[in-house]
Amino acid sequence: MEFTDPGFIQSRIPHRDPFLWLERITGLTATEITAETLIRADLDVFKGHYPDYPIMPGVLLCEAVFQAGALLISESIKDENWQGVPVLTRITSAKFKREVRPGDLITISATLKERLSSAWFMKGVVRIGGKVAVKVEFSCALKG
Repeated sequence: MEFTDPGFIQSRIPHRDPFLWLERITGLTATEITAETLIRADLDVFKGHYPDYPIMPGVLLCEAVFQAGALLISESIKDENWQGVPVLTRITSAKFKREVRPGDLITISATLKERLSSAWFMKGVVRIGGKVAVKVEFSCALKG
């Protein structure tokens, strides 16, 4: 299966609509993943999050990075004998530098910094038009 196949994402992580924040994978190596998502204006979150000035919640932008990281982990262990799903265990830092608004196309990246047994230490970035909107460092472990 190619990672450009629409089913690729759902075959690797358990997230589903309305909480799946990755639309397409644009790059994938052993240590880095990039993806894109169009932030649709009709998302329910905009009805209550600054409805007169809709802004994508920073926590959901971080979630998009975490999902990209989980997919990277799932892909990296597919040939190993691991069981479970990658789950967020720690947010080391998060910086919000730019607003994300309805209609924005975001590029999401997650990079593996270090792996210690079943723990993965990662960093991620959300960009709009090449400019950083969010930076986050986090870790995941396999659960279940």
